[in-house]
Amino acid sequence: MADEEVCVGAKGEADNLGVRIGAIFIILASSAFFTLLPIVTRRIPKLSIPVHAYDFCKFFGSGVIIATGFIHLLQPADEELSQPCLRPDFSENYHMAYAFALISMMLVFMCEFFAYRFGSSMLSKRLGGGVVHHHASGHNDAVQEDYAEQEREQLRQAELEQGTQVSPNGKADDLDLEDAEKTAVLHSETSELIGVFVLEFGVIFHSVIIGLTLSTTDWDPEDGDKFVVLFPVIVFHQLFEGIGLGSRLSLLPASLGRWSPIWMGLGYAIVTPIGMAIGLGLRHTYTSDTPTGYYVTGIFDAFSAGILIYTGLVELLAHDFVFNKRMQSAPLWKVALNMAEVCLGIAIMALLGKWA
Repeated sequence: MADEEVCVGAKGEADNLGVRIGAIFIILASSAFFTLLPIVTRRIPKLSIPVHAYDFCKFFGSGVIIATGFIHLLQPADEELSQPCLRPDFSENYHMAYAFALISMMLVFMCEFFAYRFGSSMLSKRLGGGVVHHHASGHNDAVQEDYAEQEREQLRQAELEQGTQVSPNGKADDLDLEDAEKTAVLHSETSELIGVFVLEFGVIFHSVIIGLTLSTTDWDPEDGDKFVVLFPVIVFHQLFEGIGLGSRLSLLPASLGRWSPIWMGLGYAIVTPIGMAIGLGLRHTYTSDTPTGYYVTGIFDAFSAGILIYTGLVELLAHDFVFNKRMQSAPLWKVALNMAEVCLGIAIMALLGKWA
């Protein structure tokens, strides 16, 4: 009869309602401040921060995002979709959370591939040729220069194969070099936009669920008010994730618009408070302790986990380390430092997973 006692959908009392309302504004302010900090300091010279501090935010944030996918989303999703009150063929015979995460990863991969393919076609028509390579771009100016050099080499090889004239120093004519530079710049911007939009979608997708869960957390006779424990953990969670997102938004090209990264940062900052406000409004009618609640939160968490895991490993780590020629030629102490910053972000978020 133990199964009859779970997923009963009991509604909690509006305990500490004033604190919960105040928590909305605290999370909004802290998320907005730390998300916008890297964006503002990068765009205003007088507020610029040291390069090492900025790198710390970027690589630390990458670790935060990866750990969020594994520890804060995938593992809870598995628990939510394995509840005994769900259909046995759904919850007992297969770990559906991992299947939904895999589906979201493959969807992101295919969408990203065709987005780059479409972008490549557009660039080819606009510049009269030139192949766009997905992983040739990274998230900094140095990789853009690497890609431009690859374009120049392709142009030189094409002219040699066709028997056309090249200059004595082996370089293509000025027009071809200019096209190569334009291709590199436009491809770098396309790469940045797609990568950041995928990341933004992933963090926003699960932040609403985080807010809804936080505001509907009930008082437990054995554990006391879980909100008191969960609230500070969520604050740090959103803070660290905001740093990671903000450091990536600050790298968006100027052609996108001066205010676009700021609006995107604010979009992330408000989604958790919106989720909390919705949860408070539905506090006496909604509970996650029902089959429907577990299906919704579990599937959302699993999909978000797949998005963030793919983004963290491919868009962030792979681009920043594996496909970044500047990183490959950097001093070993700098590479080790940046990797340690990634590991620190992973470790802290994994530790926070003990409470939330």
